[in-house]
Amino acid sequence: MSASKPATQSAATPYRPETRLIHSGVLRSQFSETSEALFLTQGFVYATAEECEARFKGDDPGFIYSRFSNPNISMFESRMCALEGAEAARATATGMAAVTTAILAPLRAGDHVVASKAMFGSCRYVVEDLLPRYGIESTLVDGLDLDQWRKAMRPNTRSCFLESPTNPTLDVLDIGAIAEVAHDAGARLIVDNVFATPIWQSPLQLGADVVVYSATKHIDGQGRCLGGVILSSDDFIQEHIHNFMRQTGPSISPFNAWTLVKGLETLAIRVRQQTENAAAIADALAAHPKISRLIYPGRADHPQAELVKKQMRAGSTLIGFEVEGGKPAAFRFLNALKLARISNNLGDARSLVTHPATTTHQRLPIEARAELGISEGFIRFSAGLEHADDLIADIDAALEKA
Repeated sequence: MSASKPATQSAATPYRPETRLIHSGVLRSQFSETSEALFLTQGFVYATAEECEARFKGDDPGFIYSRFSNPNISMFESRMCALEGAEAARATATGMAAVTTAILAPLRAGDHVVASKAMFGSCRYVVEDLLPRYGIESTLVDGLDLDQWRKAMRPNTRSCFLESPTNPTLDVLDIGAIAEVAHDAGARLIVDNVFATPIWQSPLQLGADVVVYSATKHIDGQGRCLGGVILSSDDFIQEHIHNFMRQTGPSISPFNAWTLVKGLETLAIRVRQQTENAAAIADALAAHPKISRLIYPGRADHPQAELVKKQMRAGSTLIGFEVEGGKPAAFRFLNALKLARISNNLGDARSLVTHPATTTHQRLPIEARAELGISEGFIRFSAGLEHADDLIADIDAALEKA
């Protein structure tokens, strides 16, 4: 087979996302297989010493070592570029490896980062705890307040980071407006797009500079493997990400990359059905007497409903709601569910449910959780592919025991 990496389709391709998710970035071996082959190899061999030298110098685009280049990894990266409309991508071992690398790799001691307070607990750890250990300052802001973003900017601000919708309270941040604030200050904007998925939101088209995903979530979507990906301009990837990953090794395995390529083939179908299910569940819960607060980006009563219409193509596969009675009632509800399973994952074919205050955000002080709207009764529900009526019946029955 050719040692060349697959060409990425440009954002101007005539093909629609569903088609790109099946046909983009394929590398076939000499056997002309239908499904992508698995290349479970640690390294590669060279016909001559001259060819080996050319590979290491970058004059030959072939593969060198699976820590940073492999046909399966390249196929996954190319397919994600075609979907996202990005010039380049690098796949990582996990979603947090993608977040940490995208934030840390371009920075130096003395730099400054501004981030939204509302984010996944591990992301907040990276920004709030990890960066300062290396002399990189950080400021957390209310992501919904543009004035706070503006006031937080400093001459040494290099990066801004946000999630939208946020984890777990599903606030929707104005990506375009925040990108403008960042760019005016000479900074880049990094967006974690997991909750929207690339099917419903395109941050690069809205003005973001870098997009990250935990591919463990919707992209795999079937609870099989871990993975992540960073997408941006070719300049950003080559200048900041490629060598950092090559030398430090937060790399994805070829098998996991192959699994994620197969997951991409059904991503659009799964996300559409999960979104339909989430919307139906949200509507069913809207007037339930045991639900004191309901948050779903696809509903007209979402606090940022107009912004959702502006920057998202549909709502999310996730719902947030608060069960009356605090933690005891929330735990009774969780324990009574039959179909939805308790898990800290999301975006799966199975419906998954999480109590953020005691799991994903448990390390935050009570005051910080309260500020973000993460109460003791708050539940994050990730809709799966089951029939919506069965999920609603399961939730109703569990609420009776709450």
